[in-house]
Amino acid sequence: MGTSRREQTKAQNRETILAAAKIVFATMGFAKVTVRDIIRATPLASGTFYNYFKSKEEVYQALRDEIALQVRPRLREARLAAASGEEFLAANFRTFFTFVAERRDPERIAETSRFRMDSPEVLAGFAELREDLDAAMENGLIARTDAALLASAMSGIALELAEQVKQGTDVELVTRFATSLALGGISGLARS
Repeated sequence: MGTSRREQTKAQNRETILAAAKIVFATMGFAKVTVRDIIRATPLASGTFYNYFKSKEEVYQALRDEIALQVRPRLREARLAAASGEEFLAANFRTFFTFVAERRDPERIAETSRFRMDSPEVLAGFAELREDLDAAMENGLIARTDAALLASAMSGIALELAEQVKQGTDVELVTRFATSLALGGISGLARS
């Protein structure tokens, strides 16, 4: 059974608001944007906005969650295809940095700023990373350690170095650096 006309309209209105917000955030910058600016960029009545979102922050987070939903399957697929610990790390970092580089376009500013770390989609991505680390440890690809701490460390490395990718640093260079750092710490960087 298909979706009702009302459900289709609701989904379309929500998408209209999100599409307008992307453009408004990109042209004006998040700090300067008001809900009224977003509403003006849509053909919708002003009250319609509040049927979907309470604030510009909620719209922004919805955009962020869409991005997390796009990258998570790619990350998981890359990690699960790894045949060694080094491949696991490099594939994870490379996939994430490539995803960031693909979104470097200034028109996509709403997509390239930092993630809010407590959204359900981002938390689900961290949980998947922990699960994949546990599996990699179980399969002998990675030495046994605290998967939650390792997932946090890998995420911190990835999110911080993504800022360099956004500035134009080569994805492979940043991938090698992140992988070497994760594998051998600072001493490992001196050897690579």
